[in-house]
Amino acid sequence: MPRTLYLTGDPDADGLLATDANALLIGMLLDQQVTMEKAFSGPAVLAERLGGRLDVATIAAMDPGEFVALCSRTPAIHRFPKAMAERVQNLCRILVDSWDADAANLFAAASTGRELKKLIGALPGFGEQKARIFVALLGKQWGVTPDGWREAAGDFGQDGHRSVADITSPETLRLVREHKKEMKAAAKASKG
Repeated sequence: MPRTLYLTGDPDADGLLATDANALLIGMLLDQQVTMEKAFSGPAVLAERLGGRLDVATIAAMDPGEFVALCSRTPAIHRFPKAMAERVQNLCRILVDSWDADAANLFAAASTGRELKKLIGALPGFGEQKARIFVALLGKQWGVTPDGWREAAGDFGQDGHRSVADITSPETLRLVREHKKEMKAAAKASKG
C-alpha cells in the first residue's frame, strides 16, 4: 500500500521519505535545532546534490571534507552542516556495514518494539526520546509494527498529536505544534 507523508510541505521530498527507508532515517537524524520541514527535506537535498539519488554507499565512501562541503552548500542541509554531515556519514557507514545499505533491513530485523527501539537508539544522533519518536513514526506511518512497538514508543505511540509521527496533514501539523508549545510552557512553569 503506498504511503503518503506530510513532513516537508514539498511533495517530492515527502515522496522520497514515503518510499526510501534511508531517507526517512536521515531526515529523523537531522530533526534537531531546525524546523521539521528543514530536517526532513535534507534527504531530498542530498539526493539532488548526489545526482538525483540518495545513495548511502556513496555517502559512506565519500571523503569527509567533500561530504561536509556538499552539506554546507547553500542552502545547507542543517544549521550545523559540519556536525550533521559527520553524523549522516557515520549513519550511512553503519547502514552499509551492518544493514546491506538499507535501513529497511534494520527495521525488519527487530522482532519486538523494544528491540527496534534498541537498534535505532544505537545509531549516531538517536537518543532515547528520538528513538521512541522514530519507532512511533515507523509504526503509525510506515507499517513497521513489531509486537510491543507502541509500548516501546512510550507516549509517542499513543493516539493524539504529540510528534512528527502524528503529522498527516496541515491540520495535524498545527495540532502537533500546539501540543509542543503546551509542553514547553508546562516544563517552563514547573521550573519557575
